[in-house]
Amino acid sequence: MRALVYHGPAHTSWDTVPDPVIEEATDAIVRIDATTVCGTDLHIWRGDFPEVMPGTVLGHEAVGEVVDIGEQVHHLRPGDQVIVSSVSACGDCAECRDGRYGQCRGGGGWILGSLINGTQAELVRVPFADHSTTRRPPDLPLADGVLLAELLPTAYEVGVRNGHVGPGDTVVVVGAGPVGLATVVLARLYSPRRIIVVDLADARLENAKRVGADAAESPGTMIADLSEGPGADVVIEASGDPDGFVLCTRAVRTGGHIANIGTHGRPVSLHLESLWRKNVTISTGQVDTSSTPWLLELLRFGRLPVSPLVTHNLDLDRMEDAYEVFARGTSTGALKVVLHRESS
Repeated sequence: MRALVYHGPAHTSWDTVPDPVIEEATDAIVRIDATTVCGTDLHIWRGDFPEVMPGTVLGHEAVGEVVDIGEQVHHLRPGDQVIVSSVSACGDCAECRDGRYGQCRGGGGWILGSLINGTQAELVRVPFADHSTTRRPPDLPLADGVLLAELLPTAYEVGVRNGHVGPGDTVVVVGAGPVGLATVVLARLYSPRRIIVVDLADARLENAKRVGADAAESPGTMIADLSEGPGADVVIEASGDPDGFVLCTRAVRTGGHIANIGTHGRPVSLHLESLWRKNVTISTGQVDTSSTPWLLELLRFGRLPVSPLVTHNLDLDRMEDAYEVFARGTSTGALKVVLHRESS
């Protein structure tokens, strides 16, 4: 098969590699119909995750068709259409039983495209397949299915839910990339008083308004007013930039919440000298994807207007082009780049 192989920082190639095979009785082999590139993939490409070894097939989000299963896979059959979760869950450890699949201690967690070969390929081996896939209904488009593999659960679980967004809240989202924009869409389900998005790119600020932000600006007057005034009830860091996190600590009100979604490849300063009196709650987290079935139903019934998040559709063999387009998102306008097994 063909796959995108990581050879070290800033070096990947679209190579011919052996097809995956069933290695454990709980595995499934899935033919990839659509996959995508996310910010974490760029961090790996840049060398921010040294645990990812050269020779690894990258990627951890996909939808596709089951082509083979191990003898202990009970809920899938060849031919089933599935969403492959970015997180693998053994289903048996204490963390998995509590729905904390991202913290799986039974051999799962975030392993696809990290510790084992991932989804930016023609085929992928999915460990713990019964617990690490969700059936894709025939009426759910491929691109929407890809958004359910990681993006939407991350925005909801790590941003909106961890941040305790509620009715009447003032919510600030720092970073108007894909996960920041998805956070805006999901936060609106909870009837906040207003949602303010902060980003440095004018095009992304316009995108934020299109998906439902009440205001969008570069760091400036609104954030200064919040810092000097009542502050925001919830501030969600979705940029992955150290300065973005510092901005969050300035904008949050006394007793408010900071929910960190962004993946940080560099050290971030925590200014306790200015925070210690504010009774601020700071949350971080690895997505669990336990919310995927609920989000899927919201998508099917038109409650999540997320189609604008998919800005580019390419053939699967243009994976290297996808990285370039996505990495230059502020100039290309790329949010989610979806790669399909064949043009549709």
